[in-house]
Parts: sequence; C-alpha cells; structure tokens
Amino acid sequence: MDETLLQTKFSIPLTRSDPASGLVPRPLLTARLNDGLAGPLTLVSAPAGFGKTTLVSSWLRQVDLPAAWLSLDEHDRDVARFLSYVVAALQTIRPDVGTGVLALLHATPQPRTDTLLTLLINDLAAIPEGLILVLDDCHTVAAPDIDQALSFFRLRDGSARAWAER
Repeated sequence: MDETLLQTKFSIPLTRSDPASGLVPRPLLTARLNDGLAGPLTLVSAPAGFGKTTLVSSWLRQVDLPAAWLSLDEHDRDVARFLSYVVAALQTIRPDVGTGVLALLHATPQPRTDTLLTLLINDLAAIPEGLILVLDDCHTVAAPDIDQALSFFRLRDGSARAWAER
C-alpha cells in the first residue's frame, strides 16, 4: 500500500438499502447500468446532486463482479498521479495488477503514458472474470494528458467500466 495516496479515495460510498432511508429506487437506471456491462464503457452523467454516485455505489452492491472505486478530484490532473491512483484502486481487488506500471512511474526518465497504459491493459486482459472500475467525478481531472490516457484506455481495454461525472 502506497502511504502517499489518500486511501479514502478507494472506498465505495455506503448506501442505505432501508426504504425508510429516503433512497429512491431506480430500477430503470440500474437496468441500464447492467446493460452497460456488455460494452467497454458506461458513462453516468447528470447535474450535481442528481444521485450519480449513490446510483452507481448501490448498483455495485448488486453486481456479481469485483469492483474498484476511485473518487477523483482536481489534484489528480497530473497523469502520473492519476495512473498511480488508478492502479492503487485496481489493486484493492487485484493486488497483482499494475505492479510494473508503478515501478515505471518511479523510473527516471518516466516512460510514455501509452507504454504505461499498455502494461496496465495487458494486466487487465489477463483477468478472465473481468472487473468494474468506477472513476467518480471524472470531470474534475479534465486535462489533455488525462483525456488522452482515458481515450487510449477506453479504446483498447475490454474490462467493464463506469464513469460517473457531472
């Protein structure tokens, strides 16, 4: 575990399943998330306060796939920091994923981003059962390097993923 990474960013937010909690059941949206497992990416987008994080976190408790969660913020716009967090999130469910990426992130000079992503994608491709990676508040890391990394990842990886953003 990397002590320089904020561990709370990997916690799937708790939701209350008790009907008295005020949580509105969203069976149609849950069904759409389930349908999204067949594709490479599911984007959950709505204005602030519309329940994206709550929807995705409650859905994860119903899905029979391992899920990694990463809550992003504006401090994660640096591609090396972003990739460190993505790998650490994935390691919460698959400790063997991304070890080569983390080693290269500390190398001098640092390899190109597409090289790092290729290593990560190869690690993920070796997992037969698949997984879900949720990048919550993805809009907060909008930067050209991160956008390119996400595009590269999205186009080449077959794992199920969900991005929740405003």
